[in-house]
Amino acid sequence: MGETIQDSPVEWVASHVRRYVETDGADGGKFHGYDALLITTRGRRSGTLRRTALIYGRDGDRYLLVASNGGAARHPAWYLNLCADPQVEVQVGAEKFRGTARTATAEERPRLWQVMTEVFPTYARYQKETEREIPVVVVETATR
Repeated sequence: MGETIQDSPVEWVASHVRRYVETDGADGGKFHGYDALLITTRGRRSGTLRRTALIYGRDGDRYLLVASNGGAARHPAWYLNLCADPQVEVQVGAEKFRGTARTATAEERPRLWQVMTEVFPTYARYQKETEREIPVVVVETATR
């Protein structure tokens, strides 16, 4: 993914991403006290690489993300992008690696949802505010 990357069109997210990149996560690695990473996906329509910052959890050596979109009725663009192309690039602090992202299966979602609501309890409120089931995303790392 050596191409130009576009950061989130939401200015406060783009500002967070810029600080994260400039400091290798020293500024931005925590978001209001929660661990944050950067994920780069390929735009499903544009083909452009797009980067955003997200709160994350861990399940062994896998990274967990929640496609909450703040409880909105629609999935976030980053989630739709990785559904179309599951190859992603992740940055956690100064470490960068490639991974494959997928939606948690129906069988594994309850346990992983519990992990993520313990990481960030507001996800439970977001789920109550929307009719869609908020996806949990599992990112399995490629070779580091």
